[in-house]
Amino acid sequence: MRDSDHDHGLSEFGYRQSLDRGIGKFASFAAGVSYISILTGTFQLFYVGFGFGGPAYWWSWPMVFAGQLTVALCFAELAARYPVAGSVYNWSKRLAGPNTSWLAGWMMFTASVVTLAGVVLAYQVTLPQLWSGFQLVGDGSGALDFGISAVIWGGVLIVFTTLVNAFGLKLMARVNSIGVFIELAAAILLIVILGVNVVRGPSVLLDTHALNESHGSAGYLGAFLVASIASAYVMYGFDTASSLGEETAKPRRTAPVAILRAVIASFVIGGLILLFGIMAAPDLSDPRLGTSVGGLQLIILQVLGGPLGKVFLVCILVAITVCALAVHTAAIRLMFAMARDNALPQGARLARINKKTGTPVIPAMVTGAVALLILLVNIGTPEIFTAVTSVAVIMIYLAYLLVTVPMLISRFRGDWPGPGAKKDGYFSLGRLGLPLNVVAVLWGAGMMTNLAWPREEIYGNGPLRWIAFIFIGAVALVGLVWFRLKGRHGLGILPEHRAARADQLAEQLS
Repeated sequence: MRDSDHDHGLSEFGYRQSLDRGIGKFASFAAGVSYISILTGTFQLFYVGFGFGGPAYWWSWPMVFAGQLTVALCFAELAARYPVAGSVYNWSKRLAGPNTSWLAGWMMFTASVVTLAGVVLAYQVTLPQLWSGFQLVGDGSGALDFGISAVIWGGVLIVFTTLVNAFGLKLMARVNSIGVFIELAAAILLIVILGVNVVRGPSVLLDTHALNESHGSAGYLGAFLVASIASAYVMYGFDTASSLGEETAKPRRTAPVAILRAVIASFVIGGLILLFGIMAAPDLSDPRLGTSVGGLQLIILQVLGGPLGKVFLVCILVAITVCALAVHTAAIRLMFAMARDNALPQGARLARINKKTGTPVIPAMVTGAVALLILLVNIGTPEIFTAVTSVAVIMIYLAYLLVTVPMLISRFRGDWPGPGAKKDGYFSLGRLGLPLNVVAVLWGAGMMTNLAWPREEIYGNGPLRWIAFIFIGAVALVGLVWFRLKGRHGLGILPEHRAARADQLAEQLS
């Protein structure tokens, strides 16, 4: 089927068109960009990269981009052929068996909920720098001041994203598109202003701040690998553009382009902000640049001055808002996609589409409620929450591997992309597909290992050093036990979501 058909080829996969199809090219691009959210990521994590790696940590940005671009190219090829909600889950389902695809979806959904809770905490990092009155509890110096205030602000944002998603696709797309437009405009203006105010040349990017001495025999490579986590924590989520495929006009052509544009735009804009921010900083030896109370926000306030700097901080708040909205939206679509296949408990309820809003309201509420519960952990034990949030990023990299590895196996078998790939006119990697796929798998495995490595700098010196293996293992074990004992026995498209021709086939087989 072609995109001109009424359901844009959705019935080809056995599904009935039940979601509203109202997302255009920019809204699709905005979904991927807002999940990556350059302003949110760079401002929230600059202090981590700079603190561990000094100015030379900047080189981790193009390194991560190169690796993630190979993953994005593989995803773009999949998005052109499988424009279905819950991208990672459905892609893995077409490339591998039910166990692998269910695990990919389960990992991605769990990670998305934890990520939502982590993103909304960024309000607390920025708001008090905008006005001291936004520190809702104490003056910020107390043991629980930061945590309690962060939970309150985070809870407000989660309620907002829940309501926006529950009220319908058009509202979500409009809010997200406006927010992304503001974020991109602010980012470009920020690049220009920082560029005008540079006080040192690009040679500063070779400055390691002598951090190699703190990593023994590993030298600066050890410091750089830790610092690179700051970039790895930002550049993912581009698959969201395809996860909204069932709500996008001409998704087979729109989604692949949106995925690649989101990654490339994020790399260029984010890289320039980091570059000019480092070159424009009045004092790179200021210890506050490597702490959460300083970071890139401090550079902006120092370079731009109070009033103008605070205007950009407001734009950062907008970016955080739409980032949280995009993460919440992606989690909802993933839950809906799995529930529609009866791959989750209470699948029929979770996959129910509200007649007035045309959206799956229950997944929006469940995702928001669970994220709020996770957020409460941050009050008394923020170190545990920080560690779990870090692990959530590893789970997303793992979910991506559960797509790229089966895809690579299919390529070796000659099953992918199939004989019709050159004829259908959709995005294809051609002969570059195999080498790019190999790099995507090696990159994903390498970065996942780097993120999970039980290093003291990230996970502390206690039992939390092993939390990546413990938490991911527990999530996978609990999920797979349920799926193997119960879930897989009822697996199949629910009748209310089954395409008419799939119903006819089922009747013929019975």
